[in-house]
Amino acid sequence: MAWFLGLGIAGVVLLALSLIFDGVLEGLLDGVGALDGLFDGWLSLPVIAGFVSMFGFSGAIVVGTTGFGAIGATAVGVPAGVATAWLTYRLSRALLSDQSGAAPRDDDLIGAAGSVVTAIPADGYGEVLVHLAGQPVKLAAKSPVAVARGTEIWVDQALSHTAVSVRLVER
Repeated sequence: MAWFLGLGIAGVVLLALSLIFDGVLEGLLDGVGALDGLFDGWLSLPVIAGFVSMFGFSGAIVVGTTGFGAIGATAVGVPAGVATAWLTYRLSRALLSDQSGAAPRDDDLIGAAGSVVTAIPADGYGEVLVHLAGQPVKLAAKSPVAVARGTEIWVDQALSHTAVSVRLVER
């Protein structure tokens, strides 16, 4: 039973190390000989840690609660470890393929409403506060006409990542 508990604890420690060092230890398993790419994702530390810890803990439970011994514990622990490894693999693939958090681009600024924070002179730049994806963003702004502080504006062109051209909101 001590071996199985040791494996379970080692799996949890391996998982904690993979979370703490976030990818630093992943390089240890890169390029496994001629099998490079064949086991892509399956030889990740979270998957291996899930297998080892579930194998160890379920084996310890079987040894402690039944009279099966090490062979019976292994027979129960391996499928439990494989199932945990598969679930870990699927969860990590789902998290890595999530595309909902794409960063906003310059074109996403066009049409955004906001207000002038620093007055915009007719021949220079001022500052505006616009809301992009629900977040307030302060940008440099220019306008063909002078715009006073507090005036509502619309962004009509993205000049760069940090500068826009604006026009007055007409009501």
